[in-house]
Amino acid sequence: MPQASSRLPQSPWHKHWLAFLRNKRAKWSLLIFLSLFVFTLLAEVIANDQPLLVKYQGKFYFPLLKTYTEQTFGGDFPTPADYRDPYIAQNIRANGYILFPPLPYSFNTIDYELDTPTPSRPGKNHWLGTDDEGRDILARIIYGLRISIVFAFILTFISSLIGIVAGAVQGYFGGRTDLIFQRFIEIWEALPQLFILIIVASLFVPGFWSLLLIMLLFTWISLTGVVRAEFLRTRNFEFVKAAKALGVGNIRIMFRHILPNAVVAAVTFIPFILSEAIVALTALDFLGLGLPSDYPSLGDLVRQGKDNLQAPWIGLSIFVVLSGLLTLLIFIGEGVRDAFDTRKNK
Repeated sequence: MPQASSRLPQSPWHKHWLAFLRNKRAKWSLLIFLSLFVFTLLAEVIANDQPLLVKYQGKFYFPLLKTYTEQTFGGDFPTPADYRDPYIAQNIRANGYILFPPLPYSFNTIDYELDTPTPSRPGKNHWLGTDDEGRDILARIIYGLRISIVFAFILTFISSLIGIVAGAVQGYFGGRTDLIFQRFIEIWEALPQLFILIIVASLFVPGFWSLLLIMLLFTWISLTGVVRAEFLRTRNFEFVKAAKALGVGNIRIMFRHILPNAVVAAVTFIPFILSEAIVALTALDFLGLGLPSDYPSLGDLVRQGKDNLQAPWIGLSIFVVLSGLLTLLIFIGEGVRDAFDTRKNK
């Protein structure tokens, strides 16, 4: 008598994941992107003008977690300690030690000890040079990457939720509901987004959340058409008709029975929406319509590269970073698309 297989049946999502891993380019792109994101999340530990650890007169201090005054380390004033000040640094080293991050500059640290005009060339102190204000380019790239990726993640997540719900309502109910929604979306898509952003930015000082809200007004449409088409196709299937005959509510049918099928189609677009969000934020920052100047910004580095053609290291650095980041996301998106393609994974 043949023995039954002890292996449990694989879920569809597990099969898609295995198909994604078989795409080596997509797999390595995902690993590099996640490693890069985790690296930027540790930006304060990697690039900071505050020491990681200070030992002074037998006591340990953690400037990253708490602000200490000069008087704590033998200074004269009750102001926050400047650990780059020669007098404070000498006092600490005479009575202990001071441990700086690998890159002792934050994104807004101005190096007043430069011996060349700004923007200065790459060197041992500034590996990618400085911008025209004397700030370290590598530190600004690390912090700028983090805020761009986090911004894109939040924008993609919220806009995807809204787009999926809107598409689900359109496709499931159809008829007049679908007709009204479609006319509204067509009008909304026809609006000049850039001009509206310029008007809004001139009326309000954009911050992280306000800019996120403004961009969300136009980004949620990305997945609506895909989800709508999937719901229009699936709502006439036998299992949906059977659920309605049994008295199952519309909400339960939409989000319990039909939505899993629609999400499969929507997931393939998410990496591309993520890359579009990063490009949009960079473009707005480049035009001066994005995040305030006190935020680290990749778009600001693009603008500085344009304004300082005599310092090609600025433009070259941000070009390599942006092109590499977007290439990783495109490769991931292609891998996800191929993994969910039933013609390639039968």
